[in-house]
Amino acid sequence: MILRQILRFSSLFHSAVSVHLRRNIGLSAIVFNKTKELDPVQKLFLEKIREYNTKSKQAGGPVDAGPDFQKDMNESLARLQRVYGEGDLTKFPEFKFEEPKFEETPK
Repeated sequence: MILRQILRFSSLFHSAVSVHLRRNIGLSAIVFNKTKELDPVQKLFLEKIREYNTKSKQAGGPVDAGPDFQKDMNESLARLQRVYGEGDLTKFPEFKFEEPKFEETPK
């Protein structure tokens, strides 16, 4: 009887330890991959993303868009203003919710 409980406890302990070790090995693999040098394609991809980020911050919008993009953007904004009315369509709208006014009715 005691031997059976010890074996059951050891199998539970073994499964818990194996799950814990698998998780730690998985996490450590991710950490080691981040510390290793990236392969050339990943490195080039990250450099291009960072380069585009700095260019877009300097330009204040899309990079290398050209006059056609600006023309299409203005036409789209004009069409949306005709459909939905006036206002600045480049900003997120501000919503104002008022509390409902409930009236008590006599019973």
